[in-house]
Amino acid sequence: MGAPAGAAAPAVQQVEVDEGSEGQRLDNFLIKLLKGVPKTHVYRVIRSGEVRVNKGRAAADTRLAIGDLVRVPPVRTADPSAVPPAPAREFPVVFEDEHLIAINKPAGVAVHGGSGVSSGVIEQLRQARPTARFLELVHRLDKETSGLLLIAKKRSALVALQEQFRSRETGKTYAALVVGAWPASRKVIDVALHKFLTGEGERRVRAVLRQAQDDRALRQAQGDREPEGRRSITLVRIAQAYAGFTLLDVTIKTGRTHQIRVHLAHEGHPIAGDEKYGDFAVNKALARGEAVKGVRFERMFLHARRLRFEHPASGEAIELEAPLPAECSSFLQTLPS
Repeated sequence: MGAPAGAAAPAVQQVEVDEGSEGQRLDNFLIKLLKGVPKTHVYRVIRSGEVRVNKGRAAADTRLAIGDLVRVPPVRTADPSAVPPAPAREFPVVFEDEHLIAINKPAGVAVHGGSGVSSGVIEQLRQARPTARFLELVHRLDKETSGLLLIAKKRSALVALQEQFRSRETGKTYAALVVGAWPASRKVIDVALHKFLTGEGERRVRAVLRQAQDDRALRQAQGDREPEGRRSITLVRIAQAYAGFTLLDVTIKTGRTHQIRVHLAHEGHPIAGDEKYGDFAVNKALARGEAVKGVRFERMFLHARRLRFEHPASGEAIELEAPLPAECSSFLQTLPS
């Protein structure tokens, strides 16, 4: 049977990894290559062994090197001509030189396209800067999170900065408004996190309790599957207490998916406006202007406000700050102490 109109006929591809994909994880490489293919299907073909790297089976987290040959099985993808181009958009620039750009990302904008999002920061910025030879995300922020985001303008800067992020040599501090009175004595959260996909293919994370970790570690020692959950550490400091809410300064020592959101919710104090892990009744009251009479707040209150790193070329210590967005600072002014 032929391919339906508007779809590319499936065929095996042999794709050689170039410098633009060097160091990328296999799953992310395929998700970018196979635009329009659900992530669940991408992970399924990796697990089945249909994807090969240099003729051998490879795991989703395999890091690719220049010259690697990736066998991609027949997969139906969307017709590229049917996908509208990303709209050109510039974002507020906090720092820029010939090596990198630091922007203040607004909430509600994904960092890249995929998972039902046609385009994100990186695609829109490339459209806005057609003469830029190289623009790549150094790290990520959730769509719902605002704040500092780094984009490399050179391959050398990307590699150096990503290594700093991997080795935790950067300092990332977030402002988070949580529901309830945060206990001043709770300054360190050291709880493992396990990432999984829902039946609908959505990415989710759950906290793994210590006993569960110990049980799984025992099973691993006995030859069973790997224990779920990776150690994750979050540092918390109270910035301001309000009636019914607490503004926190949150620093992450590990960079797990949804780490701050899940850790704070696990402690019984979810982030205000968090639709995935939050208190849905409180979120609804905030959005309707009922939690604070007459004042509507309709986003997640999580903002990457400070970022510290070494410049990838000079080695100079760079510390950047992004003030709270207007909607967040205005909301805080309405909260009684």
